[in-house]
Amino acid sequence: MSPQPILPSVLLALLLGLNARAQTTVSAPAPDSGACEAEECPSVPPSADSGRPRTYPYRSWEFDDVATSGELERAGGLGGKGGEKPPISSSGIRPKDETPAAETEFQKFVFRSTGMHLPIYGQSVFRDVPSTFAGNDRIPVPADYTLGMGDHLLIHVWGQVDINSRVIVDRNGQIFLPKVGMITVSGQRYDQLADYLKTAFGRLFRHFDLSVSLGQMRTIQVLVVGRARRPGSYSVSSLSTLVNALFRSGGPANNGSMRHIALRRQGRVFCEFDLYDLLLKGDKSKDAALESGDVIYIPPVGPEVALAGSINQPAIYEIAAGATVREQIAAAGGLSSTADDTRALLERIDEHSGRNVEEFALDGAGQSRELRDGDVLRIFPVSPRFQNAVTLRGNVARPGRYPWRAGMRITNIIASPDAVVSPAYWVQQNALGRAPPGWIEGAGKKPLGKQNGDLPSPAEENNPPAKPDLEPPQTEAGGPDRDVQALPARTRMERGYAEVNWDYAVVERLDPSDLSTRLLPFDLGRALAQPGSADNLALEPGDVVTVFSQRDLSVPVAKRTQLVWVEGEVRASGIYRAEPGETLPEIVQRAGGLTPQAFLFAADFRRESTRQEQEQELQRMVDEMDRELRSKVQKLSLSASPEDRAAGREELERERAVIDKLKQTHPTGRIVLELKATDSDVRALPPLPLQDGDRIRIPPRAAFVEVSGQVYNQSAFLFRSGRSLGDYLRQAGGATPDADTARFGPAASSL
Repeated sequence: MSPQPILPSVLLALLLGLNARAQTTVSAPAPDSGACEAEECPSVPPSADSGRPRTYPYRSWEFDDVATSGELERAGGLGGKGGEKPPISSSGIRPKDETPAAETEFQKFVFRSTGMHLPIYGQSVFRDVPSTFAGNDRIPVPADYTLGMGDHLLIHVWGQVDINSRVIVDRNGQIFLPKVGMITVSGQRYDQLADYLKTAFGRLFRHFDLSVSLGQMRTIQVLVVGRARRPGSYSVSSLSTLVNALFRSGGPANNGSMRHIALRRQGRVFCEFDLYDLLLKGDKSKDAALESGDVIYIPPVGPEVALAGSINQPAIYEIAAGATVREQIAAAGGLSSTADDTRALLERIDEHSGRNVEEFALDGAGQSRELRDGDVLRIFPVSPRFQNAVTLRGNVARPGRYPWRAGMRITNIIASPDAVVSPAYWVQQNALGRAPPGWIEGAGKKPLGKQNGDLPSPAEENNPPAKPDLEPPQTEAGGPDRDVQALPARTRMERGYAEVNWDYAVVERLDPSDLSTRLLPFDLGRALAQPGSADNLALEPGDVVTVFSQRDLSVPVAKRTQLVWVEGEVRASGIYRAEPGETLPEIVQRAGGLTPQAFLFAADFRRESTRQEQEQELQRMVDEMDRELRSKVQKLSLSASPEDRAAGREELERERAVIDKLKQTHPTGRIVLELKATDSDVRALPPLPLQDGDRIRIPPRAAFVEVSGQVYNQSAFLFRSGRSLGDYLRQAGGATPDADTARFGPAASSL
């Protein structure tokens, strides 16, 4: 049977305030008709007028989730606004009003006092009810369940008599069974029902067995009034309790009490329920089963206090008479792990006439204080200050806090030079000992299975090699412009760490007299080498010791580590640490001097700082050309002549190609040494002071001379001693008519 014909009548009965025993008239099909289904057609006494409308109690599943009378009135009656029905969800339940409740006056008062929006304790339980909540009619029937009007019974009898009936307890508390007649079952306990029915059948039959089970249970109607979130009349399962009804009605409103909820039955208070027992202790022992006609009354909220700060559950709590600070802190879950129990602040409203503040420790006497309505208790966190710590930071191995003790000095936290070597240095050094994946000694420069363009391994992506900051760029392997990164990893020298500034470190100290910061500089190298010197400062609690690197503070050139690459035709090619003030000829001489095959005129000297300046200048030039090109494009778009626009586009394309080529150009940082072709002594090199990352490469004397440019036969010719430039020019067929002979000359190597 579809519930739609029943719904308007029952909703109208709810509006008229009828109790749960109200019945509605429905048209039931004959039991033997095809429209009758076993679970919807009750067993009734045979009657000649069985086709007439009969009166049956409504079933709980049909009205368990209907809207309350209060909701219907707010929706505009049964039809809602404009005659439409109130919206019903796909599950048959009206969607709840999720509009957040307005803050109470006390909540606003607490916010103005503490700056925090505190919730009312327990309200979240009713705001976040799980969507999978199952109704009470889907749980096993308790043994002490008392039968009443509207309950469905499934009775099966076999033996001397066969009966299979689904019957409903009528308003007289009776059921009708074929061959037996009317049996009164109202008031019977469920666990005694089978024996009771056997006794009734035993008066008429022998040798039979009987089983009985409870089908659909009856619904009851209760009223939720007072300061409820959704007050009104509710049809609930006969198994429902006071707590179930509270959840159905949304619980107490923000201004409703959670500690004095009264269940009234037959004109008197049947029991009083404290939700805090359930929320704080899980105690549901005082929960009571509901009966039809019960009234649940939620009174106005009682005395309230606010707990804020370092407490596990800051909120506004309703307190019982005589509640103490200790009891309320326990109700709030206790103090948090960062709470300072030496200081608490209590803001109190004094007899509704003024406010005062009390400060006390949370000791025995403090926690025994009695709280009053309107109190605001604030618990402060412990101070972040360390009472006995010295902090070490900067370019050190183990930055952090160290416990201070009397007589503590710099060398007590920096005991040796190893204490200022950062972990990054050792990580990089350990990585140098690892062979590349697939590497086989002697198999070649590259690891097996790793070719150009191969993707890096996950380990290489997560731990890329440190970028060398001392090696100048190169281009092709083995040549003067080869890339440093193209060198084998097993021989590439990298310095990815910052060296320590031994001449300056500082102690930062807070002056307690005026809270200003004092800086106490000291010589770190002298403090470690001479512990008895004045640089080994005495430390105090709260000091911060900072060790700088040479990257943090630039040091004089004489104190920097400067590495210079000397390669090519020298007796001992290698990487040398330049001494302060050392020049280019001196370091070449220190490398053993030139070999007999050295061609000094073609020496290639490069400097990293020069490369960076060239790169910046090239970028500036490219940006300027790009701006000019965009300006020309804009002017060309305004040109009226198609021919001019076509010619202009070709010119712009050529300029764009030049700019793109310049963007791909990488400066080398090469410095021309202005040597003569006849120079062969190292003293001919200019006395340039060396810088970190300088590189000089002296190639061997070439066995051929290459003639290129505006000549008829560009080629390479064997070098013959005594030949002049003109001789080689004639071998190349001479200059073309377009050649600029004024600029004809030798080139040691490409610039």
